[in-house]
Order: sequence, then structure tokens, then C-alpha cells
Amino acid sequence: MSDAASGTIAFLGLGHMGGPMAVNLVKAGHQVVAYDPVPAALETAREHGIATVDSASEAVAGASVVLTMLPSGKHVLDAYRGVDGAPGLLAVAAPNTLFLDCSTINVDEAREAASLAVEAGHRSVDAPVSGGVVGAEAGTLTFMVGALPEDFETVKPILEHMGRRIVHCGEHGAGQAAKVCNNMILGVSMIAVSEAFVLGEKLGLTHQALFDVASNASGQCWALTTNCPVPGPVPTSPANRDYQPGFAGALMAKDLRLAVNALESTGVDGQMGHLASKIYDAFAAEGGAGRDFSGIITDIRDKSAK
Repeated sequence: MSDAASGTIAFLGLGHMGGPMAVNLVKAGHQVVAYDPVPAALETAREHGIATVDSASEAVAGASVVLTMLPSGKHVLDAYRGVDGAPGLLAVAAPNTLFLDCSTINVDEAREAASLAVEAGHRSVDAPVSGGVVGAEAGTLTFMVGALPEDFETVKPILEHMGRRIVHCGEHGAGQAAKVCNNMILGVSMIAVSEAFVLGEKLGLTHQALFDVASNASGQCWALTTNCPVPGPVPTSPANRDYQPGFAGALMAKDLRLAVNALESTGVDGQMGHLASKIYDAFAAEGGAGRDFSGIITDIRDKSAK
């Protein structure tokens, strides 16, 4: 294990995903010093044996790796640069600190963050995750990594304690690029699966009959076989728990907006991506923000002709 991987990890962002990820690092024997602006998140972390401090700067001082799990690219860039005259994390960190951002942000923001880190004399890796809260708790996340080859080798042992599959997608920003493409597929496919089930209901098919056919035919996909939007066929799917997330509708809406940003910045004619973003924005705004994204089926059903 490299010096960076064996040194102190400053973990910033202890929300629904970050909290369990930090717990798994501690369980694996890593020395973790954590910070979150939400007092309840800090209290939960301490209950799980994680050392906490009173500020991000305090966590970063002396750390060899700074892992961020923050809500948006603005949060990441502000943390790196500092705001309102306060020094940013890049200025506080010891030279050659490895900045590992596991947030889901715009590709352009990830590349800007990497440039800032490198210019400040540090190393940078973007490694957004897939797998949701269940995966974070179980340590079975997938990490999509954008990094120089030598930095990937440094962070890989760390990521392996939080995830099952670690994929090196390319250099800076490539992890975010892979994440935005993957989640565009997921959002579009969940809408398609949900529309198919509502259509099946109208045509007199049982949920089980449609599932038995589609899950073993050309309609097979993760949205159907793992996160099935109707209760019954997949007992572990959120549909069996009144759509408790899982992966919340607000997060899918956010990720699809990132996809739209990428489509527009590259000039790709991504009509399905744009439409899926519009649909999930409405779902989140109309009460679906805190429900699993598979709950989009209830919206489709409610808006269908009686």
C-alpha cells in the first residue's frame, strides 16, 4: 500500500452516501478524520467510531488523502478555492496531497477541480459512484475513476474498501463522463420500463407475466430486473417499500441535468436524455424528490387516461 493510501484520510461529506463509505474505511483499518456541516451527521459518524473535527480545514491538515462527497460542483470548487476570504482546502493541505472527489458533478467542473489541484501542487482523482445507499452500506459500490495511471494505483486500495468494482475510465474528468452517460441510460430505461408496465396494466397483463417475459427477452435491463418499478417480481426493489429510496428522484433529476449539460456542451443530439431530464424534473418538483426514482411509474399511471 502506498504512503498516501496508508496515511490519514480527511473525509468531507457524511450524508446518506458519504457516512457509510467513511464507516467502511474505518472498518478496513484506515485512519479517518471527518467533517460535515450538519451536526447530526457528525454525531452519527462518531457513533460508528469515526473521528470528527470542527472544520474542513482541520480535517485536511496533515491528511495524505482528501476525500470529498459533496452535493454539487460548486461545493467542490468552493471548498478547493475557499470563499469569503477563507483559505481553501488546496491552500491548507500539505504538498502533494491526493484530492479524491467522489461527488457527482459536471464533467467540466471535475476537470476544473483537477486543474486547480495540480496547479496548487497536489494530485487529483475524480471517482463518482454507482450503487446507492445500499451499496454504500454494503461496500459494494462501483467507482468510475478519472485519474493519471499512477494516481489510480494509489487510490485503488482505498476504493476497494468501499466498492466491489473499480473502473479506470481515463484521465481527469473521465470518471464523471462515465457516470453521466451511465445514469442517462438508467433514467431513460426506468421511464421506458415504467411506461411498459402501465401499458401492460391497460392491456390486461399481470405484472408477473410481463416481468417473466421482458426479464428473459430483449427488454431485459437493470431498471427491470433489479429496481423493478412494481411490487412483487423483485422482492428487494423499492416498489415493495412504497418507493423508499434507494436512489431518490431528486438525485436522478440532478444527474439528468448533468447529462443535459454534457449533451449541450458537446453538441450531441440527445433527445431522450433531454426528455428524461424534463420528466424527472417534474417528478421531483411534484412530490417525488424523496421517493425512489422508480416511483416515476406512479406519475405515469396518474397521468394516463382512465
